[in-house]
Amino acid sequence: MAAELSRALAGKHVVITGGGRGIGAAVAAALAAQGARLTLMGRNRGQLEERAAALRTLGGPSCEVHCEAVDVADEASVAAAFAGAAERLGPVAVLVNNAGQAGSAPFLRTDPALWQQMLDVNLTGTYLATRAALPGMLAAGWGRVINVASTAGEKGYPYVSAYCAAKHGVIGLTRALALEMAHKNITVNAVCPGYTDTDIVRDAVANIREKTGRSEAEALAELAKHNPQGRLVRPEEVANAVLWLCLPGSEAITGQAISVSGGEVM
Repeated sequence: MAAELSRALAGKHVVITGGGRGIGAAVAAALAAQGARLTLMGRNRGQLEERAAALRTLGGPSCEVHCEAVDVADEASVAAAFAGAAERLGPVAVLVNNAGQAGSAPFLRTDPALWQQMLDVNLTGTYLATRAALPGMLAAGWGRVINVASTAGEKGYPYVSAYCAAKHGVIGLTRALALEMAHKNITVNAVCPGYTDTDIVRDAVANIREKTGRSEAEALAELAKHNPQGRLVRPEEVANAVLWLCLPGSEAITGQAISVSGGEVM
């Protein structure tokens, strides 16, 4: 069984948005180890190419990794990126919607521009990428859509109302689409990390330090205290949840928001 699972995704084309760093990079490594053919998407092509080179070094000559620069909030950019990915590696079998941003401000300082940006990147980006990938899954009669949401899609946090609204929307989209796809052999799920050791959290730490004068250790502790385990989640832990949803045996799991948060949400 272990040998079978070691190549469970062999030949399947996986697209990961926001694939150049953080959770996206960890997901890419986990799925490449299962034999997936990868398209990494993101705004920074140089960063994507660096990640692709690292994956090829780990996976050897058989590790296929393609890169597409994309603005997930722009319909034309998404369409072009997915067309290029399909031309290179074929129809998309697994989509991991990981691209996201987390801008913060008190509610009365959350201007329409910040509000719209959070919706565009986190929610509309998920919609556009899914809309581009889904026809290939339907034609193949198999597919997996995994949306990297957040515990901010399951509860509220102060000073990130726009981000929370967008991530709640991602979970709502996940549940609705899962029901539409229930008879199509396509599952749709959300993975909801708590505060994770990524650049986004490092930016939050810097913001706390700037506004409160706390040390880096104190700022990190402020975020880690949300997790009952008293720590930040590791990107690899999120990647393992994503991988499980792609592997044989997870077929009955759909429409779920799976919290990876040390017990913060249960």
